[in-house]
Amino acid sequence: MGDDIVLYRTCDGRPRAVDPYCPHLGAHLGAGGTVEGQNLVCPFHRFAFAPDGTCVATPDGPPPRARLQRHTISERNGFLFAWYEPDGAPPTWEVPDTTQAGVVPTAVWSTEVHTHAQEIIENTLDYRHLPILHHVAVKELDPPATQGPFLRMRLRLGPDRPPALKQKIQADHTFLMAGLGYLRVELPLPSLGLVSYLWAMHTPTGPRRTHMLVAAACADIRKQDATGASLPRRGLHRAFARAMLRTAVSKVQQDLTIWNTKRYEPRPRLAASDEAIGLFRHWTRQFYPPP
Repeated sequence: MGDDIVLYRTCDGRPRAVDPYCPHLGAHLGAGGTVEGQNLVCPFHRFAFAPDGTCVATPDGPPPRARLQRHTISERNGFLFAWYEPDGAPPTWEVPDTTQAGVVPTAVWSTEVHTHAQEIIENTLDYRHLPILHHVAVKELDPPATQGPFLRMRLRLGPDRPPALKQKIQADHTFLMAGLGYLRVELPLPSLGLVSYLWAMHTPTGPRRTHMLVAAACADIRKQDATGASLPRRGLHRAFARAMLRTAVSKVQQDLTIWNTKRYEPRPRLAASDEAIGLFRHWTRQFYPPP
């Protein structure tokens, strides 16, 4: 959102996120700061800050009454999520875990996009562009449904051509969106005994600037805990996750040409088959401060 934050872990492994500047004389704690035990230590004058943000030590004398502004973060499936609220209010919802425990990404790709995060996630609801831009046929299995900050839907996707292959490699994708920065796609592949997960996450870094992260994981479909897989199976999972990521990134790169040059239409002239976009636009209003 146009500002830096500093991420670190204390000696017990807990992640923390704070504003970057030391309240003493303004040094950036991410440029040479260190973690010593539970404390974050400034590189300029070695003022030490406890996990709650308070200054607890200096090299010479008692600490001043100073505090770092903390940010609420949570850890899900190997990702760290920082909560942002314009007025500093606490979180009102959490990003959900996968139903299968122990799933973490093993293949990751990222890029910078010259557009707003909402435009990226809205792309998922725009079914009409899939056969045109990506040559992907789409069938809606479960229409988009909203529940508070979450939006879910299920689509059947497959190659738009040649027709002979459609029935062989069509696959049912379950989509979960949480806010404007999180999309998870779950793809069961029963014939292979696998389930793949694909994440697309979008962090606004400034006006019309978004950092996009795409990640993939794979696990055995019939196991409740992904951490118990054998070494050969883990190798298979990693290889399949890389293949899924390559496929996803190839589609994203086609979208980038559009995203990096389009403009946002606040009152789009929607077609009859664009109901999902209208539903999405209404759902997104909750994530913006009034007016």
